[in-house]
Amino acid sequence: MAASGAKTPEKRFDVDYLVEMLPSAGVAAVSITVTPDTGRLIELDFAMDPERYRDISGEGSVRTEDGRTVWRPPRKGGTLRYRYTIDKQRRGDGYDARITGNWVIVRGDHLVPAARVRMTKDARSRARLRFALPAGWTNVDTPYLSDGDAAAFIVENPERSFARPVGWMIAGDVGTRREWIEGMEISVAAPKGDAMRRNDILAFANMVAPEMKRAFGQLPPKLLIVGAGDPMWRGGLSGPQSLYMHTARPLISENGTSTLVHELVHVVTRIGGAGNDRWIGEGIAEYYSIELMRRAGLLSERRAALALDWMRHHGRNVKTLLAPRSSGPRTARAVTVFLELDAELRALTGGQHDLDDLVRTLMPLRKVNREQLAEAFERLAGKPSAVLQAALPELQRAPRSG
Repeated sequence: MAASGAKTPEKRFDVDYLVEMLPSAGVAAVSITVTPDTGRLIELDFAMDPERYRDISGEGSVRTEDGRTVWRPPRKGGTLRYRYTIDKQRRGDGYDARITGNWVIVRGDHLVPAARVRMTKDARSRARLRFALPAGWTNVDTPYLSDGDAAAFIVENPERSFARPVGWMIAGDVGTRREWIEGMEISVAAPKGDAMRRNDILAFANMVAPEMKRAFGQLPPKLLIVGAGDPMWRGGLSGPQSLYMHTARPLISENGTSTLVHELVHVVTRIGGAGNDRWIGEGIAEYYSIELMRRAGLLSERRAALALDWMRHHGRNVKTLLAPRSSGPRTARAVTVFLELDAELRALTGGQHDLDDLVRTLMPLRKVNREQLAEAFERLAGKPSAVLQAALPELQRAPRSG
């Protein structure tokens, strides 16, 4: 007889993702095969834009309508198949996903879109991602650790019972440099012949990663940095355990910030602002893009102070931090707020707490609003933040529980 209060053992089923790149058609042919074991998958309900996902078929029941695809595999397991159009995603004046005759850069979250999942009780997936590459495509990399096969990866997401591949991915005639830093495997990859400074980025990461670990307390097991030149989008974008950066982006900008470090902070903290509080995630990432370089010795004290002065000046005319997007002057104003929060927290706690502690408190929340930020500050400091009350006259603090 099981002991009272004993945890019910997890039930398992297998999910195999196979992605075949078809550059001549501009698509990826994706198949999802589920195999029951002690547990089984009952239903996947995907959001699938019919302009991006087509030729959808599978064993069992497949129903597609109103931009959703509902798949119920047979009890013994089965396979869902579809084609995903890669090149149509654009961001500003460039691509943020692209397939050519020689390479592809794409996000796994788009190859396998988000889904509502039904499984047997207490079930959890074991997932593997494999690639079928055209002739001449010699390399593939993802945010996941290899399972020993150069084109196969173990898909792990401890926070979810159904694991699907997410984050940036690259394949083709690709050049890659790898390093182990602070227990994290880091890969820097770009199409061969591209001007991406792979070794420079690794050297930068060698300096910054230890400071990130000290600040935030944890690093992912694998980090993939992908890049390419025009016509890809000329900026940086983070994803789970991965980021994209245009090869023309400098490692340190003239104003003393760093696109690379900014996106690394997003990857490691995974903090984003909720609703109209996007300034929280962007402000934290931009503040630490300066601060982590200062701590690592990549910026002198004087240069870091100049960068923060630039932020104060750039954001001086911002009337409100609240907006569905944060960039430019609003993010600069947010940097100043977090700089002041750091000083306020140190002063109120006699140096026992600082902004690092506040960020670590926020990390489990992921999407953070201003009320949660204010409450987390008060829990550390023992009193409300005057800085936040001055910066956010709109702040309506939620009553504290307990």
